[in-house]
Amino acid sequence: MSLPRSSRQALRLGRQFGRQKSQLCSQKRAVASLTPPHQANAISRLQTVVDPSSDEFKENERQMSEVMSRMQELTRKIQQGGSEKARQKHLARKKMLPRDRVTALIDPGTTFLELSPMAGYELYPEAEVPAGGIITGVGVVEGVTCVIVANDSTVKGGTYYPITVKKHLRAQAVARENKLPCIYLVDSGGANLPHQADVFPDENHFGRIFYNQARMSSEGIPQIAVVMGPCTAGGA
Repeated sequence: MSLPRSSRQALRLGRQFGRQKSQLCSQKRAVASLTPPHQANAISRLQTVVDPSSDEFKENERQMSEVMSRMQELTRKIQQGGSEKARQKHLARKKMLPRDRVTALIDPGTTFLELSPMAGYELYPEAEVPAGGIITGVGVVEGVTCVIVANDSTVKGGTYYPITVKKHLRAQAVARENKLPCIYLVDSGGANLPHQADVFPDENHFGRIFYNQARMSSEGIPQIAVVMGPCTAGGA
């Protein structure tokens, strides 16, 4: 029985396609030899007019070196946390210092990307609040990139100043935008009472921290709290 013309054409095309497919499958895969021209070739190079040997350049370099040295000095001071007395009291209680906790938490050989280390610097005339009394940043824990928030109880018992709240909320925003699990190393006395009126004034206040935790948890972003010491009021 003869097939209709349209069926014969379809069968012939199918056989041709099958042969082409088998030929392609038998060939070894290789990197394409065609290299299309890159758009960068059409961009002209910007020539610098900076003269590193000029007096102006050398003066700018000197001033920048002074600023960087000052920044490094401040960073080292801030990383110490609270006063020597507060740190020794902390150690006498057999407790790890906050930054040592973070170092022990992250995977060996990885680095901790700290956020807002200068928060609170010379902000409150009556007290020094290094790093805003809280350490925040991004680190790798068991191979997972996480946001880490660690209260520094050597700074006013880890209590929350307005800048502490702001820094904590910023860390949570980073976590939520990038869907990063949050690990909280909690060691806090809650709100700093002399500044209580400024800690609970509006939408982005202390209570917003707990709201963010609930929202991120409902979105499948893990929220892990590790109790590292006495945690009262909002610190609980």
